[in-house]
Amino acid sequence: MSSSTTSPDTDRTDLHTPLSGVPLTHGQLPKYGAWLVLAVAVLAGLALWQFADWNIAGAAVVAAIGYTVVVYAWARAVEGARKAKDRLVTALVTGAFLLALLPLVSVVITVVSKGLARFDTEFFTYSMRGILGEGGGVHHAIMGTLIITALATVISVPVGMLTAIYLVEYGRGKLAKAITFFVDVMTGIPSIVAGLFAYALFALVFGPGVRMGIMGAIALSVLMIPVVVRSTEEMLKLVPNELREASYALGVPKWRTILKVVLPTALAGIATGVTLAIARVIGETAPLLVTVGITTGDNFDPFDGRMATLPVFAYYQYVAPGTPPEPALDRAWAAALLLIVIVMALNLVARLISRLFAPKTRG
Repeated sequence: MSSSTTSPDTDRTDLHTPLSGVPLTHGQLPKYGAWLVLAVAVLAGLALWQFADWNIAGAAVVAAIGYTVVVYAWARAVEGARKAKDRLVTALVTGAFLLALLPLVSVVITVVSKGLARFDTEFFTYSMRGILGEGGGVHHAIMGTLIITALATVISVPVGMLTAIYLVEYGRGKLAKAITFFVDVMTGIPSIVAGLFAYALFALVFGPGVRMGIMGAIALSVLMIPVVVRSTEEMLKLVPNELREASYALGVPKWRTILKVVLPTALAGIATGVTLAIARVIGETAPLLVTVGITTGDNFDPFDGRMATLPVFAYYQYVAPGTPPEPALDRAWAAALLLIVIVMALNLVARLISRLFAPKTRG
């Protein structure tokens, strides 16, 4: 036998020999190392902004890049390439999130800071009848927005819910596919198209130049219906088929099963979807500009003449402020702030409805 042949004992010994010079573990950054680097980067950005006369956006970008580079280099030197890549990706994802959040925070801060100046009793209780300069309020616009949005909800919710029930419970074949296709198309149409549709519809009956609150409600309902259909359809699909089958087994007809079993089970989700649909259309401006117009006084009859709404009120206060412009601009910012507050309240109501009326489960 050749002397170069190794014995089984030698092989077994080599397998159990420790790997010399290969570390099995890496070091770890201090517990607050990343937070310390972040604090230094924030202070550096503030210094560039305050003392070096940098733009705040440029200072923030430099601070973010500096933090990312320092954390990655430190982690690569101490923890190794794998952990360093993990920290790099975490920093990039967090930076992307903050970048997306920045416009929202900026809008909220700007509107709140400029709109609070006119958040007083007069603003909520007076209209613009006879007002040319300072003073005046949005009472007429608030009432007009509530009336038109309520009418749009009355029109949209039954149509949307019945359409969703048909698609989930009855719809089969080409008709159901066609309805689904048109609902998808309606979801993406520009809001001005809805306004032009409502104007053309009423102009055929009442003639050119007609302006009424019900026209705005029809335009908003065109935007609301696809949202209600989609949200209701998804909620109905979540209802377990076992509930339907149990009802059928007891001899309950299909329509009564839908009315007494399916809809109550999905009620919380449907109500949430309807509330979010209202929040989606309550701030629309383009369709109301075309169909409702603007007025300076109170008009609570949606079937007779122009009405004021908050979005259109804010628009006209901004584009035609008059002389001096400051009072009108203050009213525009206050109306915008009021719209944001209403939309936030509707979203909170939707969450509350979802939590309170959701089906209770055991366990």
